[in-house]
Amino acid sequence: MVFAGWLNIYSSVYNEEHKSIFDMSQRYGKQMIWIICAFFMAVLIMATDSKVFVTFSYLIFGVFIFLLFAVLFLGTEVNGSKSWFLFGSFGFQPAEFAKFGTSLALAKLVSTYNFSFKESKSRLNIFILILIPVILIFLQHDTGSAIVYLVFLFPLFREGLSGLSLFFLFLATLIFILSLVLNPALFILVLIFLAFFAYYLIKKKWNNILTGLIVFASSTALITLFYVIFKDTPLDYYYILLRSSLLSSVILLFLTIYKRIPQAPLVISIFIISVFLSFTVDFAFHNILKPHHQDRINNLLGIESDPLGAGYNVNQSKIAIGSGGFLGKGFLKGTQTKYDFVPEQSTDFIFCTVGEEWGFVGTSIIVLAFVFLLYRIVKLAERQKSTFSRFYGYSVASIIFFHFAVNIGMTIGLAPVIGIPLPFFSYGGSSLWFFTILLFVLLSLDRSRFEQLR
Repeated sequence: MVFAGWLNIYSSVYNEEHKSIFDMSQRYGKQMIWIICAFFMAVLIMATDSKVFVTFSYLIFGVFIFLLFAVLFLGTEVNGSKSWFLFGSFGFQPAEFAKFGTSLALAKLVSTYNFSFKESKSRLNIFILILIPVILIFLQHDTGSAIVYLVFLFPLFREGLSGLSLFFLFLATLIFILSLVLNPALFILVLIFLAFFAYYLIKKKWNNILTGLIVFASSTALITLFYVIFKDTPLDYYYILLRSSLLSSVILLFLTIYKRIPQAPLVISIFIISVFLSFTVDFAFHNILKPHHQDRINNLLGIESDPLGAGYNVNQSKIAIGSGGFLGKGFLKGTQTKYDFVPEQSTDFIFCTVGEEWGFVGTSIIVLAFVFLLYRIVKLAERQKSTFSRFYGYSVASIIFFHFAVNIGMTIGLAPVIGIPLPFFSYGGSSLWFFTILLFVLLSLDRSRFEQLR
């Protein structure tokens, strides 16, 4: 993967005047240095006693948190994010390595003797460990790196966290998307339906589903009436009035037949939380996200179409990948690549080069290589004897999977452009070193899996 990535970086920024792949003045020459350094890092990690990573987990986490804090004051802004330390031509991004530190800290916490997901103190400690780096990264305006921290829910789920956490994460994501796409009337109907569905999924009491459907049908009739009455009202007023009136009406409906629906309080609570979340989403979308993030999400969801503006990168990316056909145009023969139609093609959009020059066959091989790598990581994680190593292994798999899926999703228009690298492929020392450390620490822990690690 690293070698294939190096060749594609060479192709994506190829310069006729600097044909040598070892030319240090070009990105491909610098990437060679990062690869050599990554190799020595891997050797050093494998030569280190794995107990070091267990013993100093919290210290490593603390060091990277300090760097995340320091970069806010001493860092340099690159592409709108103040998340880099620059030393001459070399850049160091603490946000990448903070994921490694968080993986170790969470693994240490979960593997302690008195840890239990049933205790609120344990859940609070998890929340704090994840929230601290997320806040610091958000302050750097690096939304993409902050979103990656959602993946820690998956290793936590493997260690016993309730599956409802993943369900509510999915529900929150769905509400986020629907609140942007649907008109208020239809959106409220969907929320009522989701509230009932969430209840039945949680309690598994399907015997009351008929009553729930009756209330849902009544609410549908009610909201239709409100829509007819207030459809010509100015949007903001109609938006607030419709939601508040419908909320009151639904609560009254529940109270009227309360004896027949003992689940009313929970359903109402889910509904109210959903409505509140939708308003929160609306506020966050327009007041927290930057204009270019808003434009990218709107383009992805089809709310807006701007192929020459916010959608330019993705549009050119899809043209490049599609033009590769089945076998591709051949090494160094990609026209989209050669003439720089796709911005950031050696970093975030490196997959475009693969698609254009190596075609469907080349992209399939890369995707299968990642799938096989993830399969091997999960196999390694499952055979660990200690909770620490197993949790860390699943964290590695989750982080790599998120980067792999979202990066490729960005290039083909299935995910918003959030600026995260493709593991082992994208240009950059910080990215390559981070994934090298992440992976080889797991191999070091696996080597010591028969020892007691806590």
